[in-house]
Amino acid sequence: MSADSKQPQPPEDGAATTADSASLLLSHARLTDGRTVDVRLVGGRIEAVGTAGSLTAVGARVDLTGYLLLPAATEPHAHADTALSADTPGPVSYAPEEVQRRATEAALLQLGHGATALRAHVRIGDVQGLGPLEAVLQARRSLRGLADLTAVAVPRLLTGVAGADGLAMLRDAVKMGAGVVGGCPDLDPDPAGYVEAVLEVAAEHGVPVDLHTDGDDPARLARLAAMAGGLRPGVTIGPCAGLGRLPSDAARRAADQLAAAGVTVVCLPQGGCGGTELRGAAPVRLLRAAGVRVAAGSGALRDVANPVGRGDPLEAAYLLASLGGLSPQEAYGAVSAEARAVMGLPEVRVEAGFPAELLAVRGERLAGVLSLAYSRIVVHRGRVVARTSAVREYCDSAAALDLPRQARPERPPEPGSPPAGPVVRS
Repeated sequence: MSADSKQPQPPEDGAATTADSASLLLSHARLTDGRTVDVRLVGGRIEAVGTAGSLTAVGARVDLTGYLLLPAATEPHAHADTALSADTPGPVSYAPEEVQRRATEAALLQLGHGATALRAHVRIGDVQGLGPLEAVLQARRSLRGLADLTAVAVPRLLTGVAGADGLAMLRDAVKMGAGVVGGCPDLDPDPAGYVEAVLEVAAEHGVPVDLHTDGDDPARLARLAAMAGGLRPGVTIGPCAGLGRLPSDAARRAADQLAAAGVTVVCLPQGGCGGTELRGAAPVRLLRAAGVRVAAGSGALRDVANPVGRGDPLEAAYLLASLGGLSPQEAYGAVSAEARAVMGLPEVRVEAGFPAELLAVRGERLAGVLSLAYSRIVVHRGRVVARTSAVREYCDSAAALDLPRQARPERPPEPGSPPAGPVVRS
């Protein structure tokens, strides 16, 4: 199988506004309820949905015959500053230009998978100071019109004498443009003090909180839930794999406490990240049964914490369905509707009036799409921003399977080339 992915270059300032005002017709798209429809997009929103062939194209038209049309995926837990650094010879560079390059490339990779909005954790402090954050914010600007990127400021220490500088830097990070405050209280000598400091800064600036925790300490989770209750716009924690290692009664009590406090959990089915040392999966079904909102992210993307990360939200959904016991609908919701809610983004449905944040994947049903999600078309703010096409070829011995063929021009074979075989578009 071969796959070619193409993403357009970032637009100049003002280009996104022009694109948002254009009209785009998505024709003959299949929905999860089995209907085949036309969808017209205008001004970055869905203007109309009608039966296939009923809507006229005012501007551009994309034929989605053979594709399943879904609300776009969202990435609620990425690590932009370390992404794509696993193969770096020698020490990883955190020079601003290198961080910006990696962050941009990683965001485009995830955009090609279908994530039109991303929340990226960025370490601040130590030797690098605010440099990596500044680089990620620059990447955000370069991605304008292609994807929405939000940065989470992640200080190392916040308590004691050593934490004073980190606390000051966290406040500076928010002033610079970090839209979320976070960190890893498990690594601070005073985890409760760390959480208290983060919540204080969040309350001062009216920003969300997103903390790394393994979740293997029930008492610590209880304190976090008690402190987080009522904070707006909300508290998210993850990946919480340690919850799955607790005795079932302790895990249920912790889940009930998180639900009562309105704390959201972002699990990482594809692997961990540098914020936590242990691996495993959060007990998603237990959390959902308790009423906890659960979303799924990618975590580390080919860095020292996970050298083989894909950053693919559909793979995360596949793992939730195949290993986590969720239905395909619940699993995809964890990387779309639930992930958007975590990030404070408006709901998306394939209905008139909703934002035109859409993902078309070749396939007929959601279960099949999560299993073999190769060809994809990504729509952000009402325009196609990424397209991935995949073709699988079989030799002549497979012809007896009567597989569908993709037409292609006849041409004489190259000398020494294998016989031509049937081609399947995936």
